[in-house]
Amino acid sequence: MEKNIPDEIVSVSNKLETDSTEKIREKLIALLNEIINKDFNSLVQLLYRIDVNEKKIRLYLKEKLNEDSSSVIADLIIERQLQKIESRKKFSTKNGKETDEEKW
Repeated sequence: MEKNIPDEIVSVSNKLETDSTEKIREKLIALLNEIINKDFNSLVQLLYRIDVNEKKIRLYLKEKLNEDSSSVIADLIIERQLQKIESRKKFSTKNGKETDEEKW
């Protein structure tokens, strides 16, 4: 069975809490190169699924013409996943107890 690159990218990016960012970045770049060359439409759907801002991608790709597009996209995926992690931490219950604000 052929590996599902979009799912693999999501799986790798979800390890940001446990693995080093550089290690994850390298894996993402390799996977992104593969998906860019094999199935660009899946990449577009994946970026939508991860919720990476399309305008931001276009802007960064224009600004960083000398950089490999897969590394630019990897950085944006990492940035978005880190934002999600911070958001989950911020809104998770503290010590397993809800605050009065969260109960509301």
